[in-house]
Amino acid sequence: MYDVIIIGAGAVGCAAAMELGKYELNACVLEKESDVCEGTTKANSAIVHAGFDAKPGSLKARFNVQGSNMMKELSRKLDFAYKQNGAMVLCFDENDKPGLEQLKEKADKNGVKGVSIISGDEARKLEPALSDAVCAALLAETSAIVCPFEMTLAFAENAYANGVDFKLSTQVLSIDTLDDGFEISTNKEKLKTRCIINASGLYADKIHSMVSDKPMKIIPRRGEYMLLDKSAGALVSRTIFQLPTKMGKGILVTPTVHGNLLAGPTAENIDDKENVSTTKSGLDDVKSKALLSVKNIPFNKVITSFTGLRAVGDTGDFIIGHSDIRGFIDAAGIESPGLTSAPAIGQYLAELVGEIIPLESKKNYIDTRKGIAHFNSLSVDEQNELIKQQPAYGKIVCRCETVTEGEILDAINRPLGATTLDGVKRRTRAGMGRCQAGFCSPTTMALLAQKMGIPIEKVRKTGRYTENGGQDNE
Repeated sequence: MYDVIIIGAGAVGCAAAMELGKYELNACVLEKESDVCEGTTKANSAIVHAGFDAKPGSLKARFNVQGSNMMKELSRKLDFAYKQNGAMVLCFDENDKPGLEQLKEKADKNGVKGVSIISGDEARKLEPALSDAVCAALLAETSAIVCPFEMTLAFAENAYANGVDFKLSTQVLSIDTLDDGFEISTNKEKLKTRCIINASGLYADKIHSMVSDKPMKIIPRRGEYMLLDKSAGALVSRTIFQLPTKMGKGILVTPTVHGNLLAGPTAENIDDKENVSTTKSGLDDVKSKALLSVKNIPFNKVITSFTGLRAVGDTGDFIIGHSDIRGFIDAAGIESPGLTSAPAIGQYLAELVGEIIPLESKKNYIDTRKGIAHFNSLSVDEQNELIKQQPAYGKIVCRCETVTEGEILDAINRPLGATTLDGVKRRTRAGMGRCQAGFCSPTTMALLAQKMGIPIEKVRKTGRYTENGGQDNE
């Protein structure tokens, strides 16, 4: 009997697990994919939003600002990439300036610091690549960028270090209500728990309906992106937005924490919760609208394009709280600014669990975590010392990102280690560079096969592992 089972190992599920790891609880995370960070969390804008766009008084506003304020310290303690680079929201027409004033009013009501409205000339002085058509801009100094993979993995590894179980490749098939909690039937086993946190992203409505008759609808919103080579990464230093619409914050242009340039996303509501295909019309839309904000974006330097699916609820806000069934807690409809809000939502979910189960603080709680040592970020002396200690760090596997064999082995061997090419990529960036894994894949596959004890032809790019060690994508 678990005290708490979290369904879903994305940013919110792992943040909740990290928070629950602070208490003397028997907690577990179930994830249908073979790794954490496989759903909405793996394909987004990677922005730590300041909080100027969310409706005052909403859950989005509350958790956005709280999460943004928490992120820098979390990145320090848990060792993941974070940079407070600031943001601008651009206005191209004098008649639209009231829209900037409204955002400024929201920011003030939400308690966001460092927000001001500047002229087009002042904006171009800060960001010379901005369009000549920009007549004014909202400047938000506390906006930041983060690595969503590193962040979520940091939350998960910290939770694991504090005793939280993770059951990957474990899909929830049904949930039965018991007198003292719930019984969850999965593709592998049946599990009992006193409390459930539904953090299952695009499938939160399906999990919710297994327990509650109260309606919930989650709509997949497709967003297409284009990622440019690092040689284009310095075109802008801040995240560049356009005035938002009812469909979201529009096409942005932003540097990434690893030095690339990112443009997107589009916003299209679709029916298929697994459709992450890119389209010519979508990518053309990204190009044309991004060029309205920033001049001369070198789209000939695009190294990859991808699609993310946002889990949009039908309430206009996050859906977080106790359901009509005692012990069942929803964390659904976590669209933007969900990544920013995740650590604050995790805290709140732990508080909700505390209303059902008494929480006793763990005396030996571990509040820090050391990430993978990224070889290309070390000084020459540090690199030489690392190679002396572990010679595998002297073998370069990924030339584009200067990722070593030592980093890949660490990614495979550490808690909740990588089992797929994508798992290694998210942990080390091997395969994320200019050649998009064309050079490093064979060596990475060989290392995975050796460490996992499987034939190299069984190594997969992604997918769900079966109990006999094989893998499927069903």
